[in-house]
Amino acid sequence: MQTTLCFDLGNTRLKCAVFEDRDFVQERVMEAADNTTIQQLIDEFHPAKTILSSVINHPPEIESLLAKHTRFHKLGHASKLPLTTPVGKPETIGADRLAIVAAAVDLFPKQHNLAIGLGTCITYNYINAAHEFLGGSISPGMHMRFRAMHEQTALLPMIKADHDFPLVGYDTRTNLLSGVILGMASEIDGIIEAYELKYQHLNVLLTGGDLGFFTPHLKKKVYADPHLLYKGLYAISEFNNI
Repeated sequence: MQTTLCFDLGNTRLKCAVFEDRDFVQERVMEAADNTTIQQLIDEFHPAKTILSSVINHPPEIESLLAKHTRFHKLGHASKLPLTTPVGKPETIGADRLAIVAAAVDLFPKQHNLAIGLGTCITYNYINAAHEFLGGSISPGMHMRFRAMHEQTALLPMIKADHDFPLVGYDTRTNLLSGVILGMASEIDGIIEAYELKYQHLNVLLTGGDLGFFTPHLKKKVYADPHLLYKGLYAISEFNNI
């Protein structure tokens, strides 16, 4: 059995997924992306392969450390992928988006796929049955919407996300929860419907740290998997670390 570590350095969280062969085993949330933390994970799991997806300015020395101890790949526009990216500037595609579209192709090959990532932003990523990632759209994520309403008004408070709220808010907090979460759910349903009108037999995948806040409110059928990005990183690692 071979261990692979998949690192996801995002704007909100620093995470590492552990795979035994193709099986996702566990997720580790990291306090920092530094040599000490990375070395501790290497010592604990003894990985044969590692892959790094980063959308932040991480310390470059962690790449050298991973390359020293493992077969290492850094995800970027030059990576070999199980799909093509015929867009205007492929080098501008976020590593997180590349990972979730790779997972969509790996899990549902030769299908029209719409992979939706719920994180700092919502990303809508369309991959056709020929495995061409044609792009999509980006809109503000849940926490960004909460923060924007707080910072750009005089009186609205900064609140935390919560599953418990009514359709008709009865105070400021529940009004904000209803507006943001139900508003985003309606947005997601609407975008899915627009794609369904354009592409027949569309498969929709949903992932991200905020997944659980929205699946109860969606009308559209989706394949929900909180580990989709990791599974895409694993597939790309296998594609590049043969």
